[in-house]
Parts: sequence; C-alpha cells; structure tokens
Amino acid sequence: MASKISQFIDYIAFERGLSKNTRSAYESDLLRLSEFLGRPSGLHEAGLSVRDVTTDDILSFQEEGRHAGLTDATLARRLVSIKVFFAYLRSENFIDVDVAEPITAGRRGRTLPHVLSEKDVISLLTSPPEGTRDGLRDRAILELFYACGLRVSELADLPLDGLRFEEALVKCQGKGSKVRLVPMGSTSEAALRRYLVQSRPKYNPDPSDQHVFMNKFGEGFSREGIWALVKRYAKKAGLSDAVSPHWLRHSFATHLLANGAPVRIIQEMLGHADIGTTQIYTHVDSARLRGVHTEFHPRA
Repeated sequence: MASKISQFIDYIAFERGLSKNTRSAYESDLLRLSEFLGRPSGLHEAGLSVRDVTTDDILSFQEEGRHAGLTDATLARRLVSIKVFFAYLRSENFIDVDVAEPITAGRRGRTLPHVLSEKDVISLLTSPPEGTRDGLRDRAILELFYACGLRVSELADLPLDGLRFEEALVKCQGKGSKVRLVPMGSTSEAALRRYLVQSRPKYNPDPSDQHVFMNKFGEGFSREGIWALVKRYAKKAGLSDAVSPHWLRHSFATHLLANGAPVRIIQEMLGHADIGTTQIYTHVDSARLRGVHTEFHPRA
C-alpha cells in the first residue's frame, strides 16, 4: 500500500498540480490509514495490498478517529483524502471496485469562523515594538495578514516580486498554484516599505534571496514560525491564546462584508474557488447584526 500512496502523491503533484501543503495533508492521512490497517492487532497484516481494503475497513478507521476526539472537520478532510486516493486507484485499474465511493461524510454543522473585533485587530497590529528589527518585520507581517486576508502558507512563501507597489497590489500563489492579486492597502504598504528598507537587510543582505519575510537565521519563515509569532503578539495584546493567522483572514473578510463589500469581490480576494465557501461570512455578519439588535432595540 505504501508504494501506491507514493505513486498517488506524485500523481497529484504533477498531473493535478496540487500544492505542497495539500499533498502533505493527503499523504499524512493515507499513511495513518495504512498504519491502522497494518497493525499486528488490526484488520490486516503489514504490507497489505490496496485490493485487500474494504469499505468496512475505512469506516472502522474513521470510527477510531471519532473515538480519539477528532473533530468533524478533520474526519471529513481525512475522508476526502481517502476517496480521492481510491478513485485514483480505480482509474488506474489498481483495484476493481472503489470501496470508498459509497461512504459519505454525512451532514454536519458548519462551524462559524473566529473573528476579531476591529478594536482587537488594532490592538494586535500595534503590539510589535516600534523601531526594532523584529518589530518592523512583525508589524509588516500582521498588517499584511489583515490587509490582504492571506493564508499563512501564502505569506510564508511570498516572494519580493509578489509586492507590486506601483499598483498597490500583492500577487500571491494560493491553493492549486492559483495566482491572485489583492490590494495591499495604504497602512500595510507603509509598514512593508519601512520593513524592506530598515529591517530586512539586517536579516539577510543577499539580494538574490526572494523571501519577503525572514526568520532570525536569515532564512524564509516556516508556517509554524509565523503561527507562533501571531500567537505571541495576541497574548501581548491581551487577546485569546487561540488567535491564529486564520483569525486575521476571517476578520479581513468579515470586516469587508460589514462595511458593504460584495461577496463576489471578497471571494476573489480570498481565492475561494466556490462562492459557497465565502458565503459563510454572511452568516457571521448576520450574527453580528442580531447581536446589535438584541443589545440596542427596546423590544428585542
């Protein structure tokens, strides 16, 4: 089974052009399935063939995850990985029957995204110290997250030629290697310019290095490093320790919608392939409106 997983990962990389992060998630899910099926006390012997896997095996794997406390979202993502893998195996005639095809995730409630208030966003963005090498970098990172609604991987991988100051745009590569342009905003642009002139050369003076943001070793930031940075400043600003880069992405979209931006435009800026994904922010804004109504209407 391990060899077929490896072939599948190559397939989604070269034939479907899926991003490194997506490939890594698929591979992790499938290796966990292989490990589960190959346990000495499990359903099959180690080194099992993909032809040996049954629908019940996959259901048992998911049920174990549910008992282990995995969220509905994680279980649904694992099932997507498994279904795409087995559809690939069937299309290549490695198996005669797609045993994952009949399985559905079932209906589940859609979790509303976490959103910071505009006041809390300001507290977070102003928390890095002024005038220091790291402070200038970190302020530019936080400003760019909120100004553009970038995913953490998009910011970590952002190259210098992705900053189009002459047009006040950021060019980033999202899921599936799709490229999009997002306005950077005047405040974010000012923070970026200051960082690039005063701070970035202190991390790595090599003009050939294309990373916009660098860690203390003069190398490109990892996603984990950026997550830790956001959490550190959230704590400093007195916010929840659960705050993550994605909270800023959600806040970007929600605040745009609250101030009258069309959902279709927000969809383009977020890089969502399906507008249904973007429309979850209309539910967030409706919840905010209901809260205002309840608080201020005399007969609420």
